[in-house]
Amino acid sequence: MELVSTAGAIAASSDMGFMIKGLFSYELFGQELWITTTHVSVLIVDLVLLIFFLATKRKMKKASQVPKGLQNVAELIVEMLDNMVKGSLGGNAHKFANYVGCIFIFILVSNISGVFGLRPPTADYGVTLPLGLLSFCIIQFNNVKHNKFGAVKSLMDPIPLFLPVNIIGEIAVPISLSLRLFGNVLSGTVMMALVYGLLPIFLKFGFPAVLHVYFDLFAGAIQTYVFCMLTMTYVNDKISDA
Repeated sequence: MELVSTAGAIAASSDMGFMIKGLFSYELFGQELWITTTHVSVLIVDLVLLIFFLATKRKMKKASQVPKGLQNVAELIVEMLDNMVKGSLGGNAHKFANYVGCIFIFILVSNISGVFGLRPPTADYGVTLPLGLLSFCIIQFNNVKHNKFGAVKSLMDPIPLFLPVNIIGEIAVPISLSLRLFGNVLSGTVMMALVYGLLPIFLKFGFPAVLHVYFDLFAGAIQTYVFCMLTMTYVNDKISDA
């Protein structure tokens, strides 16, 4: 009986966002497609960021010498991101500051959205894989741009026999970037769903808040930083070879 009740609690926890849920389907070119909780979460995150950016743009048009309120928050974010990019890329920081800043803010807000009751978009591999592929394209573009034929020649270092191994190593970059982010965020989502499913109702409004601080805020911020730092490290490695 105890095993049955535990299994029932775990099953109930899935209703708290354990799995990706299909909300409604539609047909396109003869194929059935679904709008899921991930689509809704991404849309909400994008709308929140869009509103924030538009409000910041409007505020910065009337910027004061002594920053306060929204202006102070915006300048703090920009300064923090600039320092992070400069610390990794040095003189090349200005070329990548916009991209790194963009993915940092998007991933961070996505990761911590669980605090506000959303299923984090980054707990879906369909979101983290495109992010990894986008970083991979930027890495390889700069590799070819700065190293020219050396980008191909490096795949045969130290001897041509290592070509397949080096190719696999390059292909592994977007996979490792995306899986690391996906795995860590999903594990936090699963843990919180299980906690909500196993706790009695009178404890669901207090104790889980402490866990949200770790799984959503702390772990979410750490994984955002790791993703961006690895992206900059890979880019810097290709540029420094030139």
